[in-house]
Amino acid sequence: MRELSTELITKTIKEMCIEANHVLSEDMKQTFSAAVREEQAPLGRQILQQLIENMDIAQTEQIPICQDTGMAVIFLEIGQDVHITGGSLRDAVNEGVRQGYQEGYLRKSVVADPIIRENTKDNTPAVIHYEITEGDQVSITVAPKGFGSENMSRVFMLKPADGIEGVKQAILTAVQDAGPNACPPMVVGVGIGGTFEKCAILAKKALVRKAGEHSEIPYVKELEEEMLEKINETGIGPAGLGGGITAFAVNINTYPTHIAGLPVAVNICCHVNRHVTRVL
Repeated sequence: MRELSTELITKTIKEMCIEANHVLSEDMKQTFSAAVREEQAPLGRQILQQLIENMDIAQTEQIPICQDTGMAVIFLEIGQDVHITGGSLRDAVNEGVRQGYQEGYLRKSVVADPIIRENTKDNTPAVIHYEITEGDQVSITVAPKGFGSENMSRVFMLKPADGIEGVKQAILTAVQDAGPNACPPMVVGVGIGGTFEKCAILAKKALVRKAGEHSEIPYVKELEEEMLEKINETGIGPAGLGGGITAFAVNINTYPTHIAGLPVAVNICCHVNRHVTRVL
């Protein structure tokens, strides 16, 4: 049994919160570079170049890429042969977020109650997703989620008879309804199957997949490619001002479901699509 201290977890998450908000991930940098080459609309290409300049300044000056530094979403994949020592894992994660947002001078956007809406002043609590896996390591993914794009996300409880064509229509509906509000070019995370809440988590986790990587399931890979093409044919374009690059990627996760249902979630992320993963 390997022991892992909450102190190390807190330190790691603090660093990851700062990194995710200041430095664009390598896969997204490559995606941006490819998009500039592919975008045919002069205004769209200019906007993409300005976004790249903004991100270069953020990394150099160590300031946030975007003023909305998001609500911290944390995915923890915990090996069953790991023993967490030194206190509560949940408290350790939230302490890491607290320190990261305070020491990184990141905007605190979390309110303690959804109706009373008093700011917690340290961006906690985080939204934490736990998964027990094999082995003796802990994989941590920090994905700060801004709400310009989060607010554009949808869940569709389709009928089984709607089939794959219904899924396609749901994805396009969500993207078209989002329009410029999700700060395109966007990354579109899709969850198909499970239950109401499961498909939403699948969609959220799809966003942290490296851009350019596809599902290992052949029909899902084809669906990802087809939907990316159709989304880019909408002409929404960078910043919603027209062009051929409306989305960088469509990432789809699937899960078994009930004979009477076909849940579909579409979780949209802006052009930054912040995510950092470390393994302890």
